Amino acid sequence: MLLYRTSRGPVLHFESAWYLISRPWNELVNDDSLFETLTKMIPSLKEDALLESVAHTPLAPINDQEIWAAGVTYFRSKNARMEESQDAGGGDFYDRVYDAVRPELFMKATAQRTVGPGEVMHRRNDSKWIVPEPELTLVITRSGKIIGYTIGNDLSCRDIEGENPLYLPQAKSFDRCASIGPAVLVSKEPPPKNAKIRMKIQRLGKMIFQEQIEIAQIKRRFEELVEFLFRDNSHPNGCLLMTGTGIIPPDEFSLETDDVIEIEIDGIGKLINSMD
Repeated sequence: MLLYRTSRGPVLHFESAWYLISRPWNELVNDDSLFETLTKMIPSLKEDALLESVAHTPLAPINDQEIWAAGVTYFRSKNARMEESQDAGGGDFYDRVYDAVRPELFMKATAQRTVGPGEVMHRRNDSKWIVPEPELTLVITRSGKIIGYTIGNDLSCRDIEGENPLYLPQAKSFDRCASIGPAVLVSKEPPPKNAKIRMKIQRLGKMIFQEQIEIAQIKRRFEELVEFLFRDNSHPNGCLLMTGTGIIPPDEFSLETDDVIEIEIDGIGKLINSMD
């Protein structure tokens, strides 16, 4: 089942039917038994076909949550980050963290710095090499339970991070640096390992990049990432966790104004954003 955050409130799509949910978003995403809760709720809800049109322009599925991110969880990502930071002497850091017990985790964005489907993301003014990163994103309750999955775009300034790995927060976190949506897949199980993450980039109506990867390529277990994220760290409103990317455009590529990024994950939908 898919849960959308809309101007009308939470909207549930299940077996071709559309339902308006009366509970607040923060309450829903902190329900450790959300799948069972919604399943039991459906028989008492009234179907409303008009909600489908509302769900065509959903809001970002975030309210008071923070977005965190995991890095170097795909082999391709490890190699790219080693290459970009080699001149700064940081290349070995990423090789070591790929095989380490402790994952790389960092704060990505607050709701204020996050946009939703159809909204415009921001090219940081002091970056000349900025790329989108398509990521399966976990929706996690305050107690550390994964209750859903959505799509994330972790916009990244590769030149800033490559100059010095200590610049990671500036390379990753700024106004409109993250996009999530269009919906939360509420499920007792994660998407299947053979589910595809696809990314397409268009410029002036022309396709300039497209690639796909299977979720199976991720190195770390989701529960492992969440366990480290919650170590000595509370998330009273729940949180979201981007799980890393395995799709990286070639080194000569950088986003430009009006580029359109489309990220699709099987079973969740498409997240489409443009650049300023």
